Amino acid sequence: MIVERINNELLVRIPSSMTSSRIQSIMDYLRYEELTSDSKATQSDVDNLVLEAKKGRWERIKNEIGL
Repeated sequence: MIVERINNELLVRIPSSMTSSRIQSIMDYLRYEELTSDSKATQSDVDNLVLEAKKGRWERIKNEIGL
């Protein structure tokens, strides 16, 4: 792998032997880092958001599948 700095960007050269799924996983992680770099959310904020999103989920699923 070769990494070069050109102006304000990094150029990464990856060998063609690397699988596309592995490259996609790396790209997804880099995108995540880019999107969350300015976030001020704490782990507690994220945990609370997950709890809120999951609230009532089992009841909705039971209704959807007719249980």
